[in-house]
Amino acid sequence: MTHSFLSDDWMAAARAIREKYAAEAAKITVSLRINQTITGVPFGDGTVYAFMDTSSGALNTDLGVLENPDATIITDYDTMRKLLIDQDQAATMQAFMGGKIKVEGDMMKIMGMQTAMPQDAIAIKIAAEIKEITT
Repeated sequence: MTHSFLSDDWMAAARAIREKYAAEAAKITVSLRINQTITGVPFGDGTVYAFMDTSSGALNTDLGVLENPDATIITDYDTMRKLLIDQDQAATMQAFMGGKIKVEGDMMKIMGMQTAMPQDAIAIKIAAEIKEITT
């Protein structure tokens, strides 16, 4: 079953996929607490507030906001999808350079996110399964 990217159902399904592989997933050694403000969302009121938190050693993402985040990323729905689902680094860099991705807070933490996230076989499998459930 597929779900609209960033919807409540999508978040629950993506969380279930990450939990399914939690015992096998590599620990994330860098603590990152990042809020995300996503505009131009094609459902609800058009804006989604979400977060990612690696302070436990695992990737925790959900809807809502963290208190005292390291940074906040502000971007539009299509750009966030390219960043998180398509993992299109070229499009992400173009969006950043073109002002479509704004960062408030610790830019070094955001830059560190690229090397902090494991890219092993389990991480690739999780990303592929999340992509499969995303519309």
